[in-house]
Amino acid sequence: MRYELFYWPEIQGRGEFIRLVLEDAGADYVDVAREEGGDARLEEVLDGAFDQLLPFALPVLRAGQVVLSQTAAITSFLGHQLGLAPTNEPQRMTALSYALTIADLVTEVHDTHHPTTVDEAYERQKAAAAHRAKSFRLSRLPKFTGWLERILERNGDVLVGHSITYVDLAAFQVYEGLTYAYPKAMAKQKLPRLRALRDRVAQRPRIIDYLTSDRRPPFNEMGIFRHYPELDG
Repeated sequence: MRYELFYWPEIQGRGEFIRLVLEDAGADYVDVAREEGGDARLEEVLDGAFDQLLPFALPVLRAGQVVLSQTAAITSFLGHQLGLAPTNEPQRMTALSYALTIADLVTEVHDTHHPTTVDEAYERQKAAAAHRAKSFRLSRLPKFTGWLERILERNGDVLVGHSITYVDLAAFQVYEGLTYAYPKAMAKQKLPRLRALRDRVAQRPRIIDYLTSDRRPPFNEMGIFRHYPELDG
């Protein structure tokens, strides 16, 4: 099956969590916006091109007759299809619960640079962003990363089960993104297990190939994980 991913081509954003699953599984997929006429197709999807789904926002994934939105739903679906999810229902639900909590973290990261409105640029809300980012660095960041660290302490080398799943790929992406956006704050966190998980994911052959290819958009100040030195304390 060829999967179609509909997401903005110039940023990692929420779509990157999906790209990592597709890449690690060696799936046949197309990043639609990078194809000729891709931008127009993104707009068509948002306007309701698929009868079974009117998405609120991208990313959207098409898998044959199945069309999904929301990152956690998509990665859970792909993990099950591509052998990157637990095989029993209790662990599948645990994985989904973790993925949804990671999605909460991603939203909080976004809100550090857009704390008052998503409709105006960061430069128009810098004072509020500085206040929000300080709270994030001192309270929310260690709470979320410490939670991931405690899961690994309880479960072992991975977050769920005994092998890498889509949730571990999500944790990898969050670690990379936070390190880009908040290098000083992340350097203060004592996260040996989470760092070890990050390293294990980074050493997977298909992930190495992806990270060193032009298919991986670089972190930049248009996506969710943005580095503004003044927000890093």
